[in-house]
Formats: sequence, C-alpha cells, structure tokens
Amino acid sequence: MSNNQSYQLPVVVIGAGPVGLALAGDLGWRGVPCVLVDRGDGAVFQPRMDMVGIRTMEFCRRWGIVDWVEGAGYNRDYPQDYAWVSQLHGGYEFGREVFPSVKDEQKPPQSPQKRERCPQNFFDPVLTRFAQRSGNVEIRYRTEYLGHTENERGVIVRLRDLETGHERTLECQYLVGCDGGASKVREALGITMTGTPTLTYTTNAIIKCDGLEKLHDKEPGYRYIFIGPDGTWSTVVAINGRDQWRFSIVGDGVMRTLSKEDVAREFRRAVGRNDFDFEILSVMPWVRRQLVADNYGTSRVLIAGDAAHLTSPTGGFGMNMGIQDSVDLGWKLQALVEGWGGPELIRSYEIERRPVAIRNVNEATNNLKLMLTPREKLNNLVFEPGPEGDRARKEFGDAYTAMMKREWYTIGIHLGFRYEGSPIVVPDGTPEPEDTVSTYEQTARPGHRAPHVWLTPTQSTLDYFGREFVLLRFDASATVDGFTEAARSRGMPFRTVDIDNHEARAIYGSKLVLVRPDGHVAWRGDAEPNDVSNVIDVARGARAFNHVSQSDNLQEA
Repeated sequence: MSNNQSYQLPVVVIGAGPVGLALAGDLGWRGVPCVLVDRGDGAVFQPRMDMVGIRTMEFCRRWGIVDWVEGAGYNRDYPQDYAWVSQLHGGYEFGREVFPSVKDEQKPPQSPQKRERCPQNFFDPVLTRFAQRSGNVEIRYRTEYLGHTENERGVIVRLRDLETGHERTLECQYLVGCDGGASKVREALGITMTGTPTLTYTTNAIIKCDGLEKLHDKEPGYRYIFIGPDGTWSTVVAINGRDQWRFSIVGDGVMRTLSKEDVAREFRRAVGRNDFDFEILSVMPWVRRQLVADNYGTSRVLIAGDAAHLTSPTGGFGMNMGIQDSVDLGWKLQALVEGWGGPELIRSYEIERRPVAIRNVNEATNNLKLMLTPREKLNNLVFEPGPEGDRARKEFGDAYTAMMKREWYTIGIHLGFRYEGSPIVVPDGTPEPEDTVSTYEQTARPGHRAPHVWLTPTQSTLDYFGREFVLLRFDASATVDGFTEAARSRGMPFRTVDIDNHEARAIYGSKLVLVRPDGHVAWRGDAEPNDVSNVIDVARGARAFNHVSQSDNLQEA
C-alpha cells in the first residue's frame, strides 16, 4: 500500500505464533482483512505449548476447525497419566494421577468440548490453515517489524523484508503486537511489565526416542516429574504421543548454559540407564517469568498474548490466555472497522483482559511452587529401600499427589474468568460468585461466559454465538422490539434466538439475555429495560457503564 493512500487496511498483526494466527483467523472469519507479519518462516523450532484448553476448543468449535485439531497429529490413544518418580528404570514411583487417553476423555457437563493435546508444531499449522481459509488474511513471513507511527487516523507501520532488505510501510487503522515475550511492539510503546522477571532458568530439549516405554518398568504417562535428593529437577512430556519428548531441566535463579552433552547426560539420569539410543533434536534455554504489562496499548496499537503477559507453563494457561485475548479483540476491532462500535471497546480490552492475566499468572506461579516443593520439604528416606523407605514414599507421594491436583484440574481457570467492572457490561446487581480453580458452576451473570446447554444431542447454546450479538429469549411472550430497533438503527449485527428449554432457562436465570460476539453476557433481565438504547450503546462501546473501581495486584513470587 503506497503512502498516498488513506488508511484502508483495517488491521496489521505482528507475530504469527498461535495468538497472532488466532487473531488474524478470527478477523478473517469476521470478514475483516488483515496482514499478518512474522520474522520467521512459519516453522516451529520447538513447541512451547501442547495443551489446547477447553475454552480454546470452544472457539475452535465456533470456527469449524475442531476436526483439524483432533486430526493434527498427536496420538490420541496415548495415556495421559501424570507421575512423579525418582527415575524411570528401576526408580521409585511416588505417585500418579491417572487420566484417560485424549480420545477416551469425556466432555464435562459444562461444555460441548474438552481440552485437546495439540503441540504447537501441530497447532500452528491448523491455525495457519484457518487464517488462510477466509481469503481475508495475507501472511508475510521473513518480514521484520521496525516500528510505527500513530496518529488520530491510524498507524503507519515500518517493515523490512529480510530476504531482500527492502523496507516499506503499511498504513492501517489498528496494529496489534502478538510478537511474544520480547515484543518489539511493546518496546516501541514504552510499556513496562510488573511482576517477577525470573522464577527459574530452565532448559528445554526435544528428544526423539522411539520405544521409551519399553526402557523402564513404569506405566506409560504423558508427563513425568523427576524428584531426586535435591528435589524436583526435571520433567519429561510426551510431545506427539509416539517418539518425541520434551525434556525440561528445571533450574533455579542462576543462569546456566547446557550443552547437548549435558542434556544427554541428564536425560540418561532421568531414564535410569545408558544403554539406549536417542537423538536431541533441539535445545532451548528459557526463563520462567511472572510478568503482566502495565497497560495494553493505545487507542490504535494494542498488545496480546506473551507480549502482554508472561507466565510459567505450570497449568497450561499461557497460550490459551492469549487466544482469549485474540477473541476479545477480534469482535471489537470488527466493530470499530465497520463503524458500529464505539471508543469504549478499545478501553474495555485492557480492563477485561488484564485482570484475567494477573489471576492466571499468579496461579501458574503457585503451581510452580507446588511442583518444586520437594526442594524444600523432602525426607531423603524416600530413596532408601525397605519398609521404612516404603512408609516415607507413601507419605510423601500421597501428600504430593494431593497438592498437585490443583494444577491438573483447572476448569475454573479456563471457563470461569469474568469481566467484572467492564465499561461495556451492564451488571444486574447479583453478587460476584467465588472465582474457583478446580470447579466451575455456570452462570449467565453479566460479564461471564454464556453457559453451555445441549439443546439437541449435537447443538449447544454456544453454537449461536460468534458473529453477532445474540438476544436469547426464554419466554416467547417477552417483547424484544426495542432491542431489535436499537441495534438496527446503529448498524450493529444482532439477532434474537428463542429457546424453549427448561434447563437453559434455569441456568441463564432470566427471560432475556444479551450475549456478545465473544460469547460473554452483556446484559440480562426479565423484560426490556426502559433505557434499551443505552444498554445497546454500552454493549457496543458507544458509552461506558461506570463501575466502582477495583484494585488488582501481582503477588510476589
């Protein structure tokens, strides 16, 4: 796009990891053209995530790509147990949490989907295919973001083609930095981050080892946590459920550089033998961090994903939280580009998403502390043979297993986040329910995820949400003309859906419930309010609902 053209390109996204791909894909799915820019070539050097959370899978259901995720390449027959051991071959197993295979795991009653195993080297191609499907997304690999200039009309983005060295500019209405923990967009904005910069220095290696299960006497598992005399020191995770494993050597606050020979020695220690073949495919040192950006951007330049929050992977919240950022931004950018959204939409992004990041980052750090507890509290009798050692192992294993359940069972984290105090949510005066981790009770209280109920064996209430505002009507006699006219006059995409289902009526709790395109409740009541136009204007960001301000703080690690 030449410099003499006006700001016709709606959105430029920097960073083609899962979050940037999801945002570009969602925008394209909504009919909003965008350009996605990335320094790399699309190849995944080392998969940094492998769990696609239940809420992300609900988005995949919305986008029509669940089959792609399930068929991406992970061995869905592979057992998903978690076990904590001293070594695999000949070592002690202190405890185990048994999980079914991905294929056999049942969907919970609160959702039409369940979590899936789909490591980044499988998931990124799925999201790339999704982004390209609409025909509205142009992906430019091997292209570097150099900086930007923002004015009242839009953003001028400076880019460099890394193949040719040629520099050019793009003019767009909105720029979103999804360019990771070392975000150049965040840096250009001068945004600082609060929290703990270093929790541990860790080294990840992807190891190819065919038949690992035959090299030891333990039952197969998805994740093994290794505990030695000095405490928790490494983990092994099944990357594809076949022959690839992520071996993580969990360090401390001291930075160390490990060679392939160091990694090989430590992997043999974990397996408990030396007489087997394996190949180290890649080694990547990294730092566990507990950081959240102090703000999420300006009126035209935003950050999302790891650019906005950095978290320990203990719990699998990071990528899934970033996908939630993308879905929150997607419909808001659509509304602004198409002209039916107001300025409160951009302001609401940080107000809604930053408290969720603080909550999840804190929870992940707590999970890390639990995993590393044996470093401080470990009776070395657990490594001794005989009855006394057996008793010590039983006591330690039972306590560790009970403690670690908080990380394994996290439906409340993935589905229970709410947008309390959002300027584009109209509260109904009901008290905020407890924010739980391992349990989740559905509610249609404004600001919360609209509940799932099966209306037929294959249709969920969630299947109505995504492309427009939806007014659910649970009583056919309730008048909706005011809502319909207010939305129509403002050009806001809107439809009414009548639901005759007692379970859904009970869970949603009101005769009328207005659900946003992202699937969160904007308003509910038993009749149209007198100020129905104001409700619509709040929901589309044309005016703000003023809440009592609430403070939030990052805890100390």
